[in-house]
Amino acid sequence: MTDVDTGGGDRLALAVLTQYRMATTEQLHRLIAPGVRSEQTRRRMAKLRNEGLVDRITLPRAGRLRVWFPTSYGAHIASEWPELRGRRPPKTVSDPTAARLRTGHTLTVTDTALAFVEDARRCGDLCRPLDWIPEVHHSLGAGEAVIPDALMYYQRGPADGGSMLRAFIEVDRATMGPERLAAKIGAYARLHRYTPTPVARRRTAFTQDLVEEEWRRRYPLFPRVLFVLDGTGPVGVTTRIRALHAAAQDPAADGFLRYVPVLVASLTDLRSDGPSAPVWHPVQDPGAAVTWSQSLL
Repeated sequence: MTDVDTGGGDRLALAVLTQYRMATTEQLHRLIAPGVRSEQTRRRMAKLRNEGLVDRITLPRAGRLRVWFPTSYGAHIASEWPELRGRRPPKTVSDPTAARLRTGHTLTVTDTALAFVEDARRCGDLCRPLDWIPEVHHSLGAGEAVIPDALMYYQRGPADGGSMLRAFIEVDRATMGPERLAAKIGAYARLHRYTPTPVARRRTAFTQDLVEEEWRRRYPLFPRVLFVLDGTGPVGVTTRIRALHAAAQDPAADGFLRYVPVLVASLTDLRSDGPSAPVWHPVQDPGAAVTWSQSLL
C-alpha cells in the first residue's frame, strides 16, 4: 500500500468501511463526502480496490447496486489506526458469496446510521461516521453477551459545549418473531444489573472488594435503547411495538425501564422525518410520540 491518502478521504473511506462492514457507493458517498460529486467517491473506491484494500459485489437489483466491503488486508491496515484502535476486530467476509448473504441486515444498519449522521448535520449536532460502532460486545457472564447492532455517540449542540448522548441501536427487519424481538428488552435489563464475579482473593478486616455493574466501566450513564423497525408494513410495525410494550410490563424489566429510555420507531419515519423528529414511541407507552434525544424518565 503506497498510494493511500493518509490525511484525507482514502483513510476515512477505508476506516468507515472497516467499521461498518459493508456499504453501497451511495451510502459511502453520503457518509464521507456529501459536499463533492459522487464520481469522486466512485473513483476513490476503485483506487482502494486496485490496491487490494476493499472489494465489491454487484446485486442484481436497483440498477445493479454495488456493495463494498474491506478485504482482510484492508481491515488489518485500518484496525491499527488510532481512530479504530482498541475496538474488536471486524468480522470480515471471506468472499463475494459470503458478502452477498449478509447484505440485507448490514446495509439496513448502515442506512440507519446514515439517517442519524445526516440529521445531526442538519440540526447542528455532532454525530460523525465513526461515532457509529457496530456490534459492540457486552458480556453477561457464562458465555452470554448482549451485542447491539450498533453503539452510537451523539453530541447535541456545538462540539465544544454540547451534551453527549449514547444509544444502543437494535435494527429489526422482521426476520424474527415479535416475541424474540421483545426478549431483547429482558437482555438489556440483565446487562443493566450485571456485575461480574470478583476474583477470589484474601480480604482483611479493613478492605473489601467493591463490585459495580459491568457497564459502568464504559459509560457514565447506561445508553438509551432504540429499536428501529423495517421490512414490514404498518400492521407489522404495530404488532412488533405491541410485543415490545408487553415485554415492558415484565416486573424483571421494571427497574431497568425506570432509569433507561427504551424507544421504538420505524425506519420509514426516520427516513422521511429524521431521527430528531417526534417519531419515537416509549415501549411503556407506545401511544406517545417523543424525540429520542430529549426523552427523559
